[in-house]
Parts: sequence; structure tokens; C-alpha cells
Amino acid sequence: MRCTNKFNKIKSVFCLVCISALCLTGCGDKIENAYDPYANDYINGYNGMDYFSSKLCVTNDVNFGPDSVSSSSVAEGAGAFNVDTHQVLYSQNIFEKLYPASTTKIITAYIILKNCDTNAAVTVSHDAANPGNSSSVCGLKEGDVMTVGDLLYGLLLESGNDAAIALAEYYSGSIEAFAQEMNNTAKSFGATNTNFVNPSGLPDENHYTTVYDMYLIFQNAISLESFVNIISSQTHDVSYTNASGAAVTKTFKNTCGYLTGAYKAPENITVTGGKTGTTGEAGYCLVLLSQNAKNERIISIVYKADGKRDLYTLMNDILSGFAN
Repeated sequence: MRCTNKFNKIKSVFCLVCISALCLTGCGDKIENAYDPYANDYINGYNGMDYFSSKLCVTNDVNFGPDSVSSSSVAEGAGAFNVDTHQVLYSQNIFEKLYPASTTKIITAYIILKNCDTNAAVTVSHDAANPGNSSSVCGLKEGDVMTVGDLLYGLLLESGNDAAIALAEYYSGSIEAFAQEMNNTAKSFGATNTNFVNPSGLPDENHYTTVYDMYLIFQNAISLESFVNIISSQTHDVSYTNASGAAVTKTFKNTCGYLTGAYKAPENITVTGGKTGTTGEAGYCLVLLSQNAKNERIISIVYKADGKRDLYTLMNDILSGFAN
């Protein structure tokens, strides 16, 4: 690994012990008086320590909201979470295990941004340049030399699986080692119903998450200003060299329909940005950050929608009906 790994292993173990008692797993178990400062101190913390769940939206596995949204049937799972008030606003199968498709790249970007110099140069390998015929790519070729920062734009805007592999190999040396880092990081966030086997989101029966777990992952990602800057960009121009040393220029374009102008957000909702994902197994997915009229940050997620139009219709219905 050529990056500085800032991941705190001791903290991770501590969090795992705490998480095992929280109702974050989606199994329906409920801890009474979870926010009572005199109860469940092993969960909430004591002696001045921050409660693990004090800044999280915590709920059980009971759906609420879908009955009021006629478009809810077009997707398997969806949720809306107010980051600033710590409230779950909409819940539709948020603990069901689902394929995340390219929304996986959120945690890939988080790990790289936390631990790597974005100005460092990465040489694209043969494997990175050939992620598979069905892959979404940003057009990298073997021998291309691009900065970590530009690869992150290719990862999050163009949803490049080639960029995902290049970054994973640069950080960990292999896809397998990077996947382990992804899983360790996810569990440190409380995402205990998640397992990743690749940095891109290509389908695999052992590669899954839940709407709630992705909320936990995305909330940590948006704590990084650099991450928010990337997902809020409509385009990004890159200049790099190919294997022959010749200069190459390219423009990466955001795939989020709200930023491309293909879809309009509801009144009083301002979209910051997000991450799309689409595979045959995962359907159409979107993880979104927006602000309501009170300037409160809203994370909204739709997983396994039937189509792109259905995806944005349901997202708008959730935002207009529950996030204002």
C-alpha cells in the first residue's frame, strides 16, 4: 500500500462491540431507552464519551411512508434520513439485503480520500483497463498515468469500474485486500449487514448491503468536503499521459439525473449530488444528498427500481412528501 492508512484498528474493534448491541442490523431487535443516559451505557457511552448512536438515525424494521407513496411499488427498498435532526423520514425495507451496484463506489472513494494523496500518480494496470465487457468505464487504457484525484472523478462521475480497480490496486495491491478494507470500514460505521467483494459493485452473491447500511456509509462519506465537491460536480476535465507518454485530455460527466438536468427535484429541495448504480441484478439505484427549505441535509436512497424514470419518480415522491 502506497497510501498512509489512517484507519484506527482499536476504534474499529470498540465500535464492533458496541454495534452488536444496537438495533442497526435490521433483525428487528429493539433496545429499550436507547438514548437514556442512565441506561445501556455500554452502548451510549459514559464519562463524557460521545454516544455511538447519538448522531445517527435509529429505527426498527417497520416500514412507514410507502402507503402514502403510490410509486413505492416500483422499487424494492428506499429510505430518507435527516442528517441534522437524526430522524428517519421514510422507511421501505431498509434492512433488506440488496445489491448496491455502483453505489458501492461511495465507500471506495471514502477510503481513498481518507488515506491517499490526491496528487499522487497511478499507473493503470491491464486488469484495471479491462474490467469486463459489461462494465461501466471512464475509458482508461493500460499504462495510462492519472492522479488519484482525477481517478476519483472518473469513479464517482462516470462510474468507472476501471477507475475503481486502479484505485483499489494502488491502495491495497489487490482487489481482495481492498475488499477487506471496505468491509472493515463499513463495520466501523455500524454497517453490519454489508459485505463487499469488489470496489465497483459488479454483481456477486456475496456483495450486498442494505438501504440503512448505505445511509451509514454515505453519511460518513459526506463528512468529507472533498467527497461532496466531487459528487456535486456536473463535469470534470482531466489531463494525463498514456503508455507512450502522449498527453490525453478527457471530460468526465456526472451520471446523476438531477445534475445532468434530465430530472427536476421537487420544490424546496436542492440537490447537492449523489451516486447512481445500475445492473440487471440490482436494478436502478440512487444515493442522494440534498437540502430542504430549512437547509437540513437529507440523505435519500432508492434501491432496485424497475427503471430510470421510476427511480426518479419515487425519489421525488419521497423528497416532496417526507423531506420538507
